[in-house]
Amino acid sequence: MPDNLHDATPGISLILVDDHPVVRNGLRGMFEAVPGFTVLGEASNGVEAVELAADLDPDVILMDLRMPGGGGLDAITELTRRGIRSKVLVLTTWDTDTDTLPAIEAGATGYLLKDAPQDDLFNAVRQAAEGRTVLSPAVASRLVTAVRTPAPSPLAARERQVLELVAKGTPNRDIARELFISEATVKTHLSHIFTKLGVTDRAAAVAKGYEQGILGR
Repeated sequence: MPDNLHDATPGISLILVDDHPVVRNGLRGMFEAVPGFTVLGEASNGVEAVELAADLDPDVILMDLRMPGGGGLDAITELTRRGIRSKVLVLTTWDTDTDTLPAIEAGATGYLLKDAPQDDLFNAVRQAAEGRTVLSPAVASRLVTAVRTPAPSPLAARERQVLELVAKGTPNRDIARELFISEATVKTHLSHIFTKLGVTDRAAAVAKGYEQGILGR
């Protein structure tokens, strides 16, 4: 059963989703030792995670993928379907092509491996809470090397520039400043990028950009 222990306090609120209690305990200890994070609860599978997220409304869900009783991919899909605002940061040992892209396309904001340094994990959660795309270097590299014969980019030069900045986690206002365009124009470019790549959000656009060889060239 889910473990709900703390009331929300200012900062970034999380729930931890992993089928291994030792992993959850370790993560809880890490985050509770750092100011600015509050662990609201834990779940041992994806089904519990969805219900816990609906009840507790966390800022970020740290989600494992392969769990008995309900995997992370199905949970991410259901969270997206329900319109739950929580950002999902996948934290897993799996970096295969069959795990990475489907999780991001389902609605995950980011994808991190469990061997990531502690500070990288904290920073990834902060970025995810802000809605910024987070991809571990190993995952990004995998997406790049998976592309054998990149097709010509479907994106215009300016659209590719925007996507490259999105991949770095750059907010719209900073993209506008760097490219000397208005924030409204950035949003228009993003809309065109989403349409051309067949995606609906920034994280999926970045993943598709690596998959198609638009990024990482």
